[in-house]
Amino acid sequence: MDSIQRKPFIKNIGKASPKNVSKKHKFHSQEMPLTEKIFCRTFQKGLFLSLPFLPYRDPEILQSIDSVAIHLQRFNLKKVLLIADPALVQGTVFKEIIKTLHHGQIDFVLFDEVHPNPTTASVHQAAALYRKNNCQATIAYGGGSAIDLAKACGAAIAKPDKTLSSMAGILKVLKKTPHLIAIPTTCGTGSEATLAAVLVDETTHHKFAISDFPLIPDAAVLDARCIHELPPFLVATTGMDALSHAVEAYIGQSVTKETGNWALEAVRLIFSSLDACVKHESEQAERNMLMASHLAGKAFTRSYVGYIHALSHALSGQYNLPHGKTNAILMPIVLREYGSAIYPALSQLAKAAELQEYPMESQKDLALKFIDAIEKMNERYGIPCGIAEIDLKDIKVLAHHAAKEANPLYPVPVLFSESRLREIYLKSIL
Repeated sequence: MDSIQRKPFIKNIGKASPKNVSKKHKFHSQEMPLTEKIFCRTFQKGLFLSLPFLPYRDPEILQSIDSVAIHLQRFNLKKVLLIADPALVQGTVFKEIIKTLHHGQIDFVLFDEVHPNPTTASVHQAAALYRKNNCQATIAYGGGSAIDLAKACGAAIAKPDKTLSSMAGILKVLKKTPHLIAIPTTCGTGSEATLAAVLVDETTHHKFAISDFPLIPDAAVLDARCIHELPPFLVATTGMDALSHAVEAYIGQSVTKETGNWALEAVRLIFSSLDACVKHESEQAERNMLMASHLAGKAFTRSYVGYIHALSHALSGQYNLPHGKTNAILMPIVLREYGSAIYPALSQLAKAAELQEYPMESQKDLALKFIDAIEKMNERYGIPCGIAEIDLKDIKVLAHHAAKEANPLYPVPVLFSESRLREIYLKSIL
């Protein structure tokens, strides 16, 4: 693997305003005050220095859904809450899961009220069903929404006297949650490897994350059958979601040798396998994408994400948009906004993606080639270059939520003020 290189951060200037946006809707971009920058970087540095001492763990990898019952039997877990995406419960893979549970004499109760962006109300319903049926463990079968709902359900069960919103942020659970097996059915979220559960408060539409170590699943099933029947567009958007995880983990200031190598390998796998996976041409490509998603999840749960995700979370919370799609759209826009500060990191990602054609290509050329490649992938998969749903009147609130999520937590390569985030939203309008 290429070693991780960094250069001093340089402010990006001179970006053009979007067309078709009137002057009255343009925002005067103000830089983040120095005192706030110092606070953010100090906070991030503290988290980075604590990394070796934090109780991160990796889920046990199960290669097949046939191993689920055996895994539960090892821990003497005989009754489970099965949380499943409602679109999947009639499928052949779901039937295989039920079959292996029956053969293993594992009793289960089904909860399938899973929304594309899981809500706090759904979490409470699932937790009530878990308690009512005296369940001992949870299985999450679906995309990031089902897995995040299961994680949050575990938090609600572990701390029944706490509201979900009061556990928003980091290290607010601090208590063992029920045993969780995650069976991802997309190749993007990496949620089966992370400590975060992202929810939407259905009353305020605000999207927030609960992040704590007990939420990391105990086992993850990476079975190619689970993504083989996914529609091509969903494969594409979730694959681009995995790419955004790897990219943000790698370009941020909390990247380590370990997380950097995971991110580089994830990028290599995505660029070599996503096209074939979208077309379902190769079982190996499907396995590669599941592993890429998992590695990217491991990378960003330790090294964090950045403004792509903060901006995306606010959008999906406000307009109920698919998270992978908004990440894919925002990724090249935000990367260009960072400017030359991330050229060294992006040049390494470009090499991992095998985009380098000549030995003497500059870091800038490789970095811009990497961003161009992302835009070409979006175009190839039918992902638009902007977000039509953004309402100008919402931009101030959206930027506020994005800034609140990102600052000071995310160790982004360049710190953006709230007004700078408003400008990025304007540039993202289709």
